[in-house]
Amino acid sequence: MTRKMHPAVKDLKSDMEKGKLSRREFIRMSTLLGVSAFTATQMAGLGWVKKAFAGNIKRGGTMRVATSLQKIAHPANYSWIAGSNVTRQVAEYLTLTDGKNITHPYLLENWEASDDLKTWTFNLRKGVTFNNGDAFVADDVIFCMNQWLDDKVGSSMKGMIGGYLDTTGIEKVNDHQIKLHLKIPEIAVPEHMFHYPAQILNHRTFEGDFLKAPHGTGPYTMEEYREGEMAIIKARSDYWGKGADGKPLPYLDGMKFIDMGTETAPMIAAMKSGDIDFIDMSDIAGTDIFMALKDDPKAQILTAPTASARVLRMRADMKPFDNEKVRLAIKKCQNHEKILALAQMGQGLEGQDFHVYQLHPEYCEFKTPAYDPQGAKKLLAEAGYPNGIEVNLAVGSGWPDVVRYAEILKQDAIAGGVKINIQTMPNSQYWEKWDQVDFGITPWTHRPLGTMVLNLAYKGDENGKPVAWNETKWVDEEFSALLEKANGTLDVEKRRKIFCDLQRIQYERGTVGIGYWRAVWMVAGANVKGLDGHPNGYMLFNEVSFS
Repeated sequence: MTRKMHPAVKDLKSDMEKGKLSRREFIRMSTLLGVSAFTATQMAGLGWVKKAFAGNIKRGGTMRVATSLQKIAHPANYSWIAGSNVTRQVAEYLTLTDGKNITHPYLLENWEASDDLKTWTFNLRKGVTFNNGDAFVADDVIFCMNQWLDDKVGSSMKGMIGGYLDTTGIEKVNDHQIKLHLKIPEIAVPEHMFHYPAQILNHRTFEGDFLKAPHGTGPYTMEEYREGEMAIIKARSDYWGKGADGKPLPYLDGMKFIDMGTETAPMIAAMKSGDIDFIDMSDIAGTDIFMALKDDPKAQILTAPTASARVLRMRADMKPFDNEKVRLAIKKCQNHEKILALAQMGQGLEGQDFHVYQLHPEYCEFKTPAYDPQGAKKLLAEAGYPNGIEVNLAVGSGWPDVVRYAEILKQDAIAGGVKINIQTMPNSQYWEKWDQVDFGITPWTHRPLGTMVLNLAYKGDENGKPVAWNETKWVDEEFSALLEKANGTLDVEKRRKIFCDLQRIQYERGTVGIGYWRAVWMVAGANVKGLDGHPNGYMLFNEVSFS
């Protein structure tokens, strides 16, 4: 049966041909509307990149990964990527957004969106089984979505999808098809299904702790997981995905994750000596690793420009940050050019104090705010602090660039009437209180669309209370209304106009400063093949092998 192409695809193609939309953005948006990546690439006039030939593949071997092994239980509650990088080898997602920000079917065969973007049909892949032998069916997807939307679970997925979907809008058509009936239009539904806490679980066996029943559809089984020490996974022989040689993936026999903390020197030494094959940099800064290994013949480094940021965040419900003028004064104490150069070695882009990245398709041109200490002093005086303020800034010591960011801000803020006391702590301790401290610097990972992180972190729920990952507790009615409008707007120019207002509001009265956007690296041994860089640092290793 021929699938209907969404009518907006023609409009997107017209925008591309008129120069309003790049070819890459056309492919990204049309695939969200259900066009296959192959077809979208052809429509954009580009060639399709073929995968490796079977003769180039060597099977076998165990990959050794340097990482930080955190406590894990419910995947829906992940608050950072490192934990998901282990379990994503065992449990999978409905979709997959690749390193070029193109979203593909994964456990879905395909999807279709209604003309008004309010009804989405998900067709599930058939013949897929969990590693305990249970069949993957619609009940598993519905179970997970109910978990994501359950306030008792407390998943960030509620903030991502709860604005447009509730449990009454999930319809089971049959064992391999579900329909989502949305409350409002939404373009990014397929991308939301690849948010890292959205791993699909076995509804028959999952009872809140994945390690007690590690049943996933992925190519590996969980053999051992010891927090702070080691995790071991082994290849399945009956995985649904096939390699270039026609045999079930993966190519590797297994993977061993070794907890090496967040100190980078031991990781660099281990890579140089050949004791590890990959460094999971999802929870470490990586600048020093990049500098140490970029010319080493034993290592390969893949670089990706990203919307990953170190977010200077202020709690809107705590003094003195409950005052908009105080928050803007703090932002004016940032010298973005200096911060990027010294904290990130110039590897990235200057931030502009709103959580929208210059390469997001919706981005509205905005001049980088100037370092303005006199303006900061004036704002503090107007806010009732003529003698300035003294504040404590919480940072994780395992992120060297974050510590450097804090040190630069501390020095430059003195002229603006702000005395900053830096309070360093281990990364693990920061993550325990990241949404509780009044003033801190929180790492936020890449999101391919500008709307995604705004929905996660800067709005309220249906009752007006901050969503799970709204760490600054800032809820602005005008901002939220504009964001909801942007979520359902397909026309690129109209969407960008909305973002002009969103960016302005978040700069003028929002709760974050963003000094820079980070380049992200993936570091592996020179003998690792099939590695694709990913802006989130996701380890998508089904087709990775050794030479």
